[in-house]
Amino acid sequence: MKNALFVLFLFSCIYGFAQERELLTRLPDTVPTSIDSLYREDQLYVGFSFNLITDKPSTIGQQSFSGGLHLGMIRDFPLNKRRNIALGAGLGWSLNSYGQNLKIDRDSQGSTIFSSLENNQDYQTNRFTTQLIEAPIEFRWRTSTPETYKFWRIYTGLRLGYIYRFRSNYKDANGQLKLHDLPELDRFRIGTTFTFGYNTFNFQFYYALNPFFQNAEVDQESFGISTLQIGLNFYIL
Repeated sequence: MKNALFVLFLFSCIYGFAQERELLTRLPDTVPTSIDSLYREDQLYVGFSFNLITDKPSTIGQQSFSGGLHLGMIRDFPLNKRRNIALGAGLGWSLNSYGQNLKIDRDSQGSTIFSSLENNQDYQTNRFTTQLIEAPIEFRWRTSTPETYKFWRIYTGLRLGYIYRFRSNYKDANGQLKLHDLPELDRFRIGTTFTFGYNTFNFQFYYALNPFFQNAEVDQESFGISTLQIGLNFYIL
């Protein structure tokens, strides 16, 4: 409930700010205004995504909703006089959840055990979540001008990240199992991004270039698991 209220608060702030900017563009000509010829665009962002699990082994499938929340700032560096072509580099934070039937456990020696729940439906929860610090790098094209805040945009680039917190959560009638530190987890993340849209609503795609796990095996099959994120991005400034 708290997460839902937080998301609604963020969306309200974004929508209110967008309305305020649009209102400023409609002020009568009698009001003195100054045009910022050195403007920069889209330097704060909020995004919501649906997370698809890819490159999974044959006995592993996605279950229940998997989503993400993405926040951050990107410094805009225009490259031409019109300022519609730019580079962007920034810093952000991301929270992602993945629901699936890959159970993560440990044996008596502390080694990680990966197993499939494909033939076991007697559990209530099985998912892992990640919290990351991210560094997006983008090449940006847009139809913006100093006089308008409504424009088309196409941004593409890379998103670098580091998982500073990982949690695997399994729960059934016998209890709950939570794990945080896995030697197989690749905490450094890299993926490609593509964003396009007009004005407030912008679609974003992220495809991870490296798997979550290294040297991992389930049912005698090596695996890594990757992700494709499809979502909406909202920009400010």
